[in-house]
Amino acid sequence: MITFDVLTLKAFIQEQEDFFNGARISKIQQPTRREFILTLRNKGETRPFYINISPEFYHICFMSKENAQKRLLEIPQKPPMFCMLLRKYLENSRIAKINQPKNERILEIFIETYNELGDSIYFCLAIELMGKYSNVILYNADTDVIIGCAHNVGAEKSREREIFGGIPYIYPPKQSKLDILNYDGEINYDKLSENFYMFSNHFANLCYGKDLSTLRKYVQVENTTPCISKDYKNYSLYSELLPNATKFDSVNEMIDEYYAYHIAENKFKTLKSQYKAITKQKLKKTDKSIKQMEYKLLSDSDSDKFRLFGDLLMANLYNLQDFSKIANVFDYENNKEIEIILDETKSIKENANKFYKLYTKAKTAKQKLNELIENLSVEKLNLEQIIYSLETSVNIAELMEISSEIIEKQENKKNVKKEKKVIEISSIETEDGSRIYIGKNNKQNDYIVSKLSNDEDLWFHVHNCAGSHILLKSQNITDELIFKCAQLAKQYSTAKESTKAGVIYTKRKYLRKPPAAALGYVTYKNEKEIIV
Repeated sequence: MITFDVLTLKAFIQEQEDFFNGARISKIQQPTRREFILTLRNKGETRPFYINISPEFYHICFMSKENAQKRLLEIPQKPPMFCMLLRKYLENSRIAKINQPKNERILEIFIETYNELGDSIYFCLAIELMGKYSNVILYNADTDVIIGCAHNVGAEKSREREIFGGIPYIYPPKQSKLDILNYDGEINYDKLSENFYMFSNHFANLCYGKDLSTLRKYVQVENTTPCISKDYKNYSLYSELLPNATKFDSVNEMIDEYYAYHIAENKFKTLKSQYKAITKQKLKKTDKSIKQMEYKLLSDSDSDKFRLFGDLLMANLYNLQDFSKIANVFDYENNKEIEIILDETKSIKENANKFYKLYTKAKTAKQKLNELIENLSVEKLNLEQIIYSLETSVNIAELMEISSEIIEKQENKKNVKKEKKVIEISSIETEDGSRIYIGKNNKQNDYIVSKLSNDEDLWFHVHNCAGSHILLKSQNITDELIFKCAQLAKQYSTAKESTKAGVIYTKRKYLRKPPAAALGYVTYKNEKEIIV
């Protein structure tokens, strides 16, 4: 990924200046500490102006609805302090003008507002796009005194330039470079970005070997043809510098698309890694709990001896002395004499009843343990299914479908209503018009079984492994179709690398989803198995 440079900012400003000038700031939001959205309205049009000052993805643009979704922006219920400060000074005010200080990656938005007496006051919102030093700073344009900023910079962080409320706003230190528009000498292309303003390392590489007049034309950003390479690694303001790239109608559209793609990719990788770690930790705990319970079950497996002791004591009730420490009796079940330790404060009958109670208690505990082990085993299978779904997910949309199973939902706590998203299911149409649906995660699996299927449809799943639910809808079910679906069930499962795998299938009407079961979990009967 390439970084947002001074030339891209210049091209963006030239392209969007007309909309900025006179626009009203109707809303200010701050999704995260490094992201801001200013909703601007001008010329009968409302557009979200997005500001990102993260060290990796710093840029500005007007977002499309589609790319706003890619960025996974969530507005917090309680706005941060700096957001409230911006709302106090800037909301419902009008932008007087915008400006880019020469050769700087800074966008200055000058805003006109009025005090209680009706006198006009000018503020400036300075958006500095400078890597890890990126910042958003609000200052009084008449006095240059800073009112607030996204993050303060004290002397311990920077000896050259402090930024916090109450001190004058000053520009970053100037670089000692040349202006190519005023230069007539030889060009050292190996040091193009080092010697001249407006040339980032990436742009300098693209311009390698171009003559002086062409370089001057480029930095004036006229007749741009913005484009992004097919692999999304590079973008350029000029398509002639990036052959076989995808062209865009505007610089803004290019910026929006390029950075939305990389933000989505980064969030996808980060969230995927986090979700896998959370789920694997849950799986580890569940597995440990199952083993502990199985061990306890094994330890308590001799509970039948309590019943035997009670029976033997009752059978010898009149042959044994009450309040004894030991009873020696003959065990007819095992054909041997045994010794039973008694409670000497109790009679023989009371001791027998004590053993019966211990037996009943152990039997109940054993039953509960078996139920817990069964429930945890189902949970283990579900977690293994989630891990498989995470490993096979390929985009942020699929990841979001899985996320609701991993992290506790906060919607009920926050009382936030989220619009229901349409679940898209992958499907294959065969030559005879049959359709095969493939669930990629538990939400899709659940949707296939509960919404898409009819009683006579065939359902497939790899046996005793995590994998996709496969649903076959056909008017003419043949052995070839069944085998194809079985192959797909194996392909979309953890058994895909196995030499052979068993795939079970049955009619949809023989599936049942137990009450309160996890997403995608079903029981089945009347199944058949095919080896693939």
